[in-house]
Amino acid sequence: MTQMALKWALNCFALFFVTKLVPGIHIAQFHDLLLATLLIGCLNTFLRPIIIMLTLPATILTLGLFTLVINGALFYLAGQMFAGFNIASFGTAMISAILYSIFSFLLNLVFKPLKEN
Repeated sequence: MTQMALKWALNCFALFFVTKLVPGIHIAQFHDLLLATLLIGCLNTFLRPIIIMLTLPATILTLGLFTLVINGALFYLAGQMFAGFNIASFGTAMISAILYSIFSFLLNLVFKPLKEN
């Protein structure tokens, strides 16, 4: 349970960094940041595998680059579903999703030793 809370907190930091770096993405309040991170995590957990299976031919033809479009689409969907999380355009969602993935990966990599204890 603590590992899941730590991962959620790290993803919140990653989303916070993205909102500061990318113009066109805005989170109204702190609790909206927490809920937006939870929504993105749920979409990635439940909806992303289904979409990847449905778009497998396109993913194969583009050598996996189509997954970037899927990640951007899910990020944009989260912005459309949640009122406190605004994304200006699909291009902004694509850039934000890429940066979110990078920041999340790096933060989880740095804090991985804390998870093992």
